[in-house]
Amino acid sequence: MVKQVRRVVTGHDKNGKAIVVSDSAAENVVISEHRPGGRTNLWRTDSMPTCYEGDRDEAEADFTTEPLSNGTNFRINEFPPTNDDEITSYDAKKAFGAVGSAHLVVEGARHPFMHRTETLDYAIVLEGEIDMLLDEEDVHLKAGDVVIQRGTAHAWANRSKSVCRIAFVLIDGVGRDGRKRNAPSPRT
Repeated sequence: MVKQVRRVVTGHDKNGKAIVVSDSAAENVVISEHRPGGRTNLWRTDSMPTCYEGDRDEAEADFTTEPLSNGTNFRINEFPPTNDDEITSYDAKKAFGAVGSAHLVVEGARHPFMHRTETLDYAIVLEGEIDMLLDEEDVHLKAGDVVIQRGTAHAWANRSKSVCRIAFVLIDGVGRDGRKRNAPSPRT
């Protein structure tokens, strides 16, 4: 069971005064039989700069791992304790495929859930401990630690004895040349 998240969304009344539009448990919770844990999708945007007005609840939309073009995704992921042998019993392609992101899985990587997004990610460890696995190194993180992840291949391994919760803000990104790495080369 994924821990419930209280989500407070603000807005404006007809006179332009700040108000609470909603204050309730976040409902867009994703749990998959193909991976341990789950995630709570809290908000997404689809433009930069983003429009902060309107009545639409952006958490009700279908989320993919990566945000929409020029957008952001905000979510909290839960990673239960697992050992390295146990994680191989799950299917990363199916887990990522369930949210339209099977193409992000790094084939032949040292961890079955290694993936690479075309994003700048802000990750804040809210509770617990976890190892962030990169191509050739592990970084141990604990509650209060922050990661600025810049389009790198990575996986998460919770080798502790308790659940780890991480808040993620993913921002659509491109390489230094202004293009997506996986985009086709322009014709000359």
